[in-house]
Amino acid sequence: MTPIAPEQRRLLSGIPGLDTILGGGFMLGGLYVIQGAPGAGKTIFTNQICFHHVASGGRAMFVTLLAENHARLISNLRQLAFFDQARIGEALTYVSGFNEMLDGGLAELTKLLRREIQRRRISVLVIDGLVTAAASAPSDQAFRVFVHDLQEVALATDCTMFLTTNDSRLASPEQTMVDGLITLTDRAYGWRAESDLMVSKFRGSAYLRGRHAYKIADGGFIVYPRIEALLAYPSRGAELAVGRVSSGIARLDDMLNGGVPAASTTMIMGPSGVGKTTMGLHFLARCSVAEPGLMFGFYETPARLRAKADRMVPALGPLFDSGAIEMLWQTPTSEPLDAYGKSLIDAVIRRKVKRLFIDGLTAFRSGTVEPSRVGNFFSAVANELRVRGVTTLYSLEVPNILGPAVNVPVDDASSLAENLVLLRFVERGARLHRMISLLKARDSDFTPSLFEYDLTDTGVKIHDTPDSAEQLLTSARG
Repeated sequence: MTPIAPEQRRLLSGIPGLDTILGGGFMLGGLYVIQGAPGAGKTIFTNQICFHHVASGGRAMFVTLLAENHARLISNLRQLAFFDQARIGEALTYVSGFNEMLDGGLAELTKLLRREIQRRRISVLVIDGLVTAAASAPSDQAFRVFVHDLQEVALATDCTMFLTTNDSRLASPEQTMVDGLITLTDRAYGWRAESDLMVSKFRGSAYLRGRHAYKIADGGFIVYPRIEALLAYPSRGAELAVGRVSSGIARLDDMLNGGVPAASTTMIMGPSGVGKTTMGLHFLARCSVAEPGLMFGFYETPARLRAKADRMVPALGPLFDSGAIEMLWQTPTSEPLDAYGKSLIDAVIRRKVKRLFIDGLTAFRSGTVEPSRVGNFFSAVANELRVRGVTTLYSLEVPNILGPAVNVPVDDASSLAENLVLLRFVERGARLHRMISLLKARDSDFTPSLFEYDLTDTGVKIHDTPDSAEQLLTSARG
């Protein structure tokens, strides 16, 4: 029998989201290149790893190959939450290798590194400014020898090494020899900029391919694994969901032949002011402590939403107060798309949510510089929600106020939801009337007729028959 190789031990980065992308962290004793243009965040990225490592009981050394003042470097890091002055000196050491490299070349620099790693029992080493070492090498072959010597030291001492560089040549010597390559990029999109990280090489483990958004906040580096990669396959097997879930509106349940199918997704489409949010509130009003709910919104603050609920759906107030329903509100342009996805999925898992209302599907488009992603993003999210037994309502604003045509602002809306509800205005004389119709319901019969409805002080009231809708449409056509 062929022996099974033992699993390699891992070094956790301490950077939120990164270890998930790497399948569990860096390999102990590995050699990794972190590359990116000036300002991309390489120094913060590697220092955050160092501080996390020493906080866990390890020892780290940060070596600069540029004539940079360490006091200024530390002063800049001091503003970040991961910085801990008490760790510097004994557990975390800052060393300049500039003079050794200038006087004795790469061979002298290698001696310095080997000596300090052994003397200080260093288990994480950062070499900042590898492009300077490459420039000082008399040839590519000499630089390859330097990188090879670093690998030998890393393996012999179980020291994990990170080399930062501005060099983005696809075939540079260090890229072909090291165990991993991570590229940090800051891209401009018109008036907006977004940063992303990509792992293009990682020996010894599967990893999440493609670009992943990141930001640098007060706490330091935060990476958001791309939802389509993270949830390419749902995290668990699908639960067999049976039965119906009430929409919270009795007449709509009748139109749906008893309610929406359990663990399904329902999209409520319509123009501004037609009552989409109010319908979502009716849906949440059927939550309980045993069947928790989540309101995930963008446009109405919790205070305004609570005021609307108290006025139109009074049953919601006690549910908010008891914690049976949680409200998560965010501005639609403050975070990357995958940050919204993570916040949503984390809340569903934390709360064991069974009823979810997402108010403002189009707001997710504002969270991405590539709107074409939204379809695949929501397909991945919907699959994860489904296997967790969550019944979900989305609201989607369409630009058409009046008229028979409906322009949907997302591609292939039918693939994003199993049930489609259309709300619209019909003009008759000097008054606008509201209409509701079902376009699709998963694996079930439904009433396809148009019905008039009203927004009253007690919420949505759908007319019992389609007669008034027929009269309005006949009049409008005439």
